[in-house]
Amino acid sequence: MPFMFRTALLMTLLLLTLPFSGARAELKFSVTQGRSEALPIAVQSFYAESPGDSKIAREIPNIIAANLERSGLFKPLPDNAFIQSVASVKQHGVRFDEWRATAAQALVTGKVIAQNNGTARVEFRLWDIFGEKQLTGVAYTTTNDNWRRIAHIISDKIYARLTGEDSYFDSRIVYIAESGPTTDRRKRLAIMDQDGANHKYLTSGNYLVLTPRFSPTEQKIVYMSYEASSPRVYLYDLTTGAREILGDFPGMTFAPRFSPDGKRVVMSQAINGNSDLYELDLRTRNKRRLTTNSSIDTAPSYSPDGRQVAFESDRGGSQQLYILDMKSGREQRITFGKGRYGNPVWSPRGDLIAFTRIYQGKFYIGVIRPDGSGERLITSAYHVEGPSWSPNGRVLTYFKERPSSDGNSRVANLYTIDITGFNERLLPTPVDGSDPAWSPLN
Repeated sequence: MPFMFRTALLMTLLLLTLPFSGARAELKFSVTQGRSEALPIAVQSFYAESPGDSKIAREIPNIIAANLERSGLFKPLPDNAFIQSVASVKQHGVRFDEWRATAAQALVTGKVIAQNNGTARVEFRLWDIFGEKQLTGVAYTTTNDNWRRIAHIISDKIYARLTGEDSYFDSRIVYIAESGPTTDRRKRLAIMDQDGANHKYLTSGNYLVLTPRFSPTEQKIVYMSYEASSPRVYLYDLTTGAREILGDFPGMTFAPRFSPDGKRVVMSQAINGNSDLYELDLRTRNKRRLTTNSSIDTAPSYSPDGRQVAFESDRGGSQQLYILDMKSGREQRITFGKGRYGNPVWSPRGDLIAFTRIYQGKFYIGVIRPDGSGERLITSAYHVEGPSWSPNGRVLTYFKERPSSDGNSRVANLYTIDITGFNERLLPTPVDGSDPAWSPLN
């Protein structure tokens, strides 16, 4: 059965505004300079207009608080710290002096109203407690089974309003779901929301799948599969469940990634033991060779403007990172450190490239500027690999792997971490996970 992408948001309604006065400076904090102190925020249960709305009115704020807390930038306060009740806020409005007593600097309130046509109207307001004013407020109308996505969208609005940056909560992660012993490892494509909810398997596990990547413009995933007993690059349509081979090329094709406009795919093709980079036009299916070298060139990743491609190569005697200018064909090496560098992935912002480094028997995830300066290693482990950027370019997801306690298998888990190297979090999955890829915002 095809995997249906997700219920669409029916309608976004008007911005909710109230008159206010504020002599104090507007609440906003910077997240660009190193590690920030978490901002205390109160996320109150939403007011339910009818008893049938009470579950959604509780769950939406819970998801909002969880999203904000996982970012590491916010500190949601416990409900028992609140003085003013939900009913009181509805009847009398926000009593800022009572909220200041909780030490919260921002407050989220809202309500849920059932509609006669099986939809629900969800309203939220974000308040600056010390400035005693509303910062933003939006109402959404959605189907009753789509409230979880509404919670993510509201989380994005709050994050963006308070940080001044784009957010990433209304996004998904595709990854390789793994199970079984090392000698008979079952690998399936799986997809979930960025918080691990709405988990679904996309393939059966009857054949090996690797390196899934999202299209930036369509509900499609490109990945490598051994379905036809030889490695080929496939395109998976998330809306219909249809799959197709991206050309039946000789040799082995692997490590595919979409271009920023979604019209092309860059990948590696190995012929007679030599691997070079190729670009495939998805409309015409015409293939263009990008590198011509006797060494191994692989793991390509476009820059956000599509003008450059980062890749790994051993042409200099060791595995290092290079950048290819798509117009001139010029290739420039950007890493010169000891050990091996691989898996370069360009940030959506364009300012950093994430990578994997292996040095003295240890694996690292790091970031580096496109000109080769500013290299930083932000996490390490027995085996850590597969970095992928959040849509706002502030968080990375990746996987860590270790031997199982009995030595007969291995344990692989997904993690996220802030680019500052703080706030590393386990991303829960029902089975082992590897090779994650973050979607753009939905």
